[in-house]
Amino acid sequence: MLLATQLERVFVLKDKGQEVRLTDPEPKWSVDSVMNFYANTYPILTTSKVSAPVIKDDTVQYVFESAMGTKG
Repeated sequence: MLLATQLERVFVLKDKGQEVRLTDPEPKWSVDSVMNFYANTYPILTTSKVSAPVIKDDTVQYVFESAMGTKG
């Protein structure tokens, strides 16, 4: 018997070498909606980009990375 299960979504915010693991506030929301939701807490998300999903540790991980460059 083959069973299909939905993997949990996990969002990872990467900024300046640090990683913050964010839980999925609402599984029905799009990835952009989740990013907008967390932008109130993490303003860097307003200029971030999201990577393609990666399956890791029985979860689907999306990585939010700052799109801002560094000077110098």
